[in-house]
Amino acid sequence: MELGNISKPTYGPGLEAPGSSTPGLVTMAHGFLRLVQPNPLPTDLFNFGQPQSNFSQEDIHELLLYELGFLICAAIGIVLIILVPLVGCCFCCCRC
Repeated sequence: MELGNISKPTYGPGLEAPGSSTPGLVTMAHGFLRLVQPNPLPTDLFNFGQPQSNFSQEDIHELLLYELGFLICAAIGIVLIILVPLVGCCFCCCRC
């Protein structure tokens, strides 16, 4: 394993997207993630140096707004998990 010059490191252009055999699926997944989570994480709410951090109502509201896309996707998923078997059971039992 080569460490390079530790006293004067050279930095590259940054992270590169990994090569893939399915670029369409990768583009679709990244598009979905950008749609669900367009905003960056509000890191100013977290104090990593302190042992405890008390969240105010505004902080919790901001975090919930940050996670709103994922919360909506989870709610739709839970509704579908309950609704699809229920509708299937109704179709199987009530074939009138």
